[in-house]
Amino acid sequence: MKIALSIICFGLLAASLSADNYPDISIKELQQAILRGEVALIDVNGAKSYARGHIPTALEFSSSKAKLADLLPKNKDTLVVSYCGGPGCRAYRRGADAAAKLGFKNIKHLSAGISGWKRSGANVARK
Repeated sequence: MKIALSIICFGLLAASLSADNYPDISIKELQQAILRGEVALIDVNGAKSYARGHIPTALEFSSSKAKLADLLPKNKDTLVVSYCGGPGCRAYRRGADAAAKLGFKNIKHLSAGISGWKRSGANVARK
């Protein structure tokens, strides 16, 4: 009985973790994907933050939610990366979940967020 209960609890825990979390991508890995043109970026920081500076090629999520399906690539295997303010921010999930609902399968999270991107000295685009 204890073994069966343990297996059920482990399964529920694994399912809940995978449903809410997306694998992390490093700044270096993301930079390489951008250079190769192999990534679609979703910035969920809001229009004002986006205008102050965002990762080059990123889509501004709050104004593009309705047309996200039109803005993202047709290939559902394309790497999609969602990001927000930084390591403590969980707003990235809105963009990641929206991409998942559209059928994208390769979704990651830049946990460093825009704050880490800027601290790394990487290029920032402005609206």
